[in-house]
Amino acid sequence: MKILRFTVCFVLMSVSAAAFAQSDMHKPADTHALSPAQKSFATMKTLAGEWEGPVAVAEMPEMSDGKPLHVSLRVTSRGNAVVHEMQEANTPLDPSKYDHPLTMLYVDGDQLNLIHYCDAGNRPHMTGEMSPDGKTLEFALVDVSGGTKHGYMQHAVFTSIDTNHHTEDWTFMMPGEKPMHAHFDLHRVN
Repeated sequence: MKILRFTVCFVLMSVSAAAFAQSDMHKPADTHALSPAQKSFATMKTLAGEWEGPVAVAEMPEMSDGKPLHVSLRVTSRGNAVVHEMQEANTPLDPSKYDHPLTMLYVDGDQLNLIHYCDAGNRPHMTGEMSPDGKTLEFALVDVSGGTKHGYMQHAVFTSIDTNHHTEDWTFMMPGEKPMHAHFDLHRVN
């Protein structure tokens, strides 16, 4: 029985390795062959790291209390996804007490996609386009999975200032379709 399990494991690993090798053959060799979505995704990957900075909420100045936001961006899944996590800086990872939304970015076909796993209990799906100067990536809403009773994230913009500084602008639609705009001014801390 042990030999059968070992053989099955070995065969599965061999097939997986062959599939990964074959999928690598289809990847463009240089950035000139990349689609606009792939170029945008490559830009997002350069933001991998730990970031902190103040938050300004236009519609609620009292929320701009000087407490910094911590954003973590990491490339995962063999380079096929970027995970974006945000939380108030210097707070523990305790989803029962603190907000901790997670966002996944990935390329599917000819689109750069963003799915935001929101603390409001839903999953907005957005697609992004890069500005002509290559510094700003803007995401527009496609659809929302889950209820929107408590609001939903509707828009996101990432702007690269330099390798150690970027901004993020997120628009959350409150109940009653009232937009709330948050601006994060983030500096690399790691």
